[in-house]
Formats: sequence, structure tokens, C-alpha cells
Amino acid sequence: MLFETLLGFALTSFVIELTPGPNMAYLAVVAATEGRRPALSAVAGVALGLGLVGLGAALGLAAAISASDLMYQGLRWGGVVYLLWLAWDGWRGADEAVAHAPPGSTNWRYFRRGLVTNLLNPKAAVFYVAVLPGFLLTPEDVLRETLLLTVIYVTVATAVHATIAVLAGTARALFEHPARERALRRTLSLVLAAIAFWFAWKTGR
Repeated sequence: MLFETLLGFALTSFVIELTPGPNMAYLAVVAATEGRRPALSAVAGVALGLGLVGLGAALGLAAAISASDLMYQGLRWGGVVYLLWLAWDGWRGADEAVAHAPPGSTNWRYFRRGLVTNLLNPKAAVFYVAVLPGFLLTPEDVLRETLLLTVIYVTVATAVHATIAVLAGTARALFEHPARERALRRTLSLVLAAIAFWFAWKTGR
């Protein structure tokens, strides 16, 4: 593929990832309340989720989701419910219980959440159907080019998400007092719930 095409796709992906959405909000919540390491674990889960959706796009699954209103709406509302559950989990302070969990279990928990959040996001599939095909050059080599563009998109998205996690994680020290941390958790949980409703509105069709 031409370098100009790859660069154009990378810039397009970067602009799209800068648009506020569920990933950005959730990663900021995790980083500010739990720290950088759990947030970066969630970033890795998000990256795997985007990569799996990209693989599905290369195999034609994303097109099927986009074409089927039932499949699209199922993923859409599944994602909304999952985001609301994460908001409720943060509000009730369930995350505090993981302080006594075995080492590494917390990171795996957030990795899994990042993965599920993206597998339940129909907009990720729509991106691969609506945006990515415009950068394909050779119809006879769609699979290889789709996989290459998927790698570029996941790399750009992961860089943006990791930056958000690191920046938000630096603010955690300001909320180490129990009362301030509790207030932050509940505030960010409300923000995450608002993102869930925004996600439901934004993905409607």
C-alpha cells in the first residue's frame, strides 16, 4: 500500500480516537481511581477487543453486524447495559474489595473489562465497515490490506488510550484521602453513567 494512504489512515484514526467516547471515559475513571497499572491493563484489553473486531471485519463479520439491525441493536444495548453496570460497580465502591485480592487479579479484571466493552461496541464494527474500506487500494488483496490497516488503527488507538491512562493516573495522588477518593469515585461513576446514555443516543439508527 502507498505510504500516503497509510499515513492518511493513521491520521484519520487519530482524529477519531480523540473524539470522547466510552473508551476514553472508562480509562480515565480507572486511572484516576485505581492507578496507572489497572488502567494500562484495561488499555491492553481495549486493544485486543479492537483487534478482534478488525479480524472479524477482515472475515466479513463486521459487515454482517452492520447489515443486521438485530445484531447491531443487540450489541448496542449490551454495551449500554455493561457501561451502566460498570458505573454502578464504581458507585457502590466494590473496587475497594480488590485491595485484598491476589497480586495480578486486579489487572486481569480491568483487562477483561476493557475487552468486553469493545466487543459490545457496534461502532467499532461500523468503523471497519464505513471508514476502513475507503483506504483499500487493491480489491484482490482485501484481506491483507484490511489486516494491515487494523494493525495501524489498533496501534494509534492504543497510543491515545495509554496517554489518557497515564495523564489521568497522575491525578490519583490528589485524591488519596478516603473522603476525596469516595467523592471522586461517585462523580466519575455518574460521568460513566452519562456516557452510557450518550452512547445509547449516539449509536441509535
